[in-house]
Amino acid sequence: MSDKNKTYCLINYGCQMNESDTEHYAGQLQELGYAPNPDFHTADIIIVNTCCVRESAEKKIAGKIGELKAVKRANPDVVICVAGCMAQKDGEKLRKKHPQVDLLLGTAYVNDFKRLLLEFLAERKAAVYTDLTIHQSEFEGHMVRQSSFAAWIPIMYGCNNFCTYCIVPYVRGRERSRSIDNIVAEIEAAVKDGYKEFTLLGQNVNSYGKDFGDKDAFAKLLRRVDIIPGVERIHYMTSHPRDMSEEVIKAVAECEHICENFHLPFQAGSSEILRRMNRGYTKEKYLELVKLVRKYVPDATITTDIIVGFPGETEEDFEETLDVVRQVGFTSAYTFIYSKRSGTP
Repeated sequence: MSDKNKTYCLINYGCQMNESDTEHYAGQLQELGYAPNPDFHTADIIIVNTCCVRESAEKKIAGKIGELKAVKRANPDVVICVAGCMAQKDGEKLRKKHPQVDLLLGTAYVNDFKRLLLEFLAERKAAVYTDLTIHQSEFEGHMVRQSSFAAWIPIMYGCNNFCTYCIVPYVRGRERSRSIDNIVAEIEAAVKDGYKEFTLLGQNVNSYGKDFGDKDAFAKLLRRVDIIPGVERIHYMTSHPRDMSEEVIKAVAECEHICENFHLPFQAGSSEILRRMNRGYTKEKYLELVKLVRKYVPDATITTDIIVGFPGETEEDFEETLDVVRQVGFTSAYTFIYSKRSGTP
């Protein structure tokens, strides 16, 4: 089979950042001449992009990786790559359990995938890459977007908040921001390709630019993206209430193209549970933030995340959560049973 007939299959799990990473993998594979193939049984390269935020996701992904053993047996030349957060968390342990995996890529290697794949194809030697100190935050290259009008735009990677239930800082690393120029160039190029709607992505977008020493960088970025000709709609996700600033709220109120939705995950209504979660705010502070949003953007939709059953949560603590729900009147809420994650407090 000639190279031009070779195909790849991408199997993605998890958040919008994972979806964006998958688009980066697809772009690099197409630069190498591979064509997409929805059937992993017949593809030459299979990438499973993984998530480990909740136990249910991990079990489903482990089952899919297990399925690939038979694919490898039928076609020893197929290249099986496991990438993303579960790869970062489990590393060599995951490859030992699943020897059919050829390449295991942690979250800091998305933009290096093409180089690492070529190295593997030259030597056919299995490899594990999970060093979080290697950061290439700027992206230069081709991307295969899943939508024809809406584009994911990663603006930063990692998280510094270390909520006690959350695996993200351990698998995505510390916060690092892309430059405004690099982000704007990507959006301008996408506008030329017909894209009109953009979602700015980060584990905690409110912290964008703090690693540059600019606490208002995210508000400035929103205003800069808003004036790019051809941009018609702007979303951003996800926010941390601890870092949401008045400047960001004002930017949403004053800019023409930013959707007036605030996703503010409060997680729990009890200030004591919030303290144990290391969320960095109290119930009262959260409700003050909601009032500030309502002051500047009266018609805003407010959505949230809630965790139920955090260790030590009492019936009284849960009533505090219900009280916040009643007071705010959220448009929608993502609700989860607490899921224990190894490696977190």
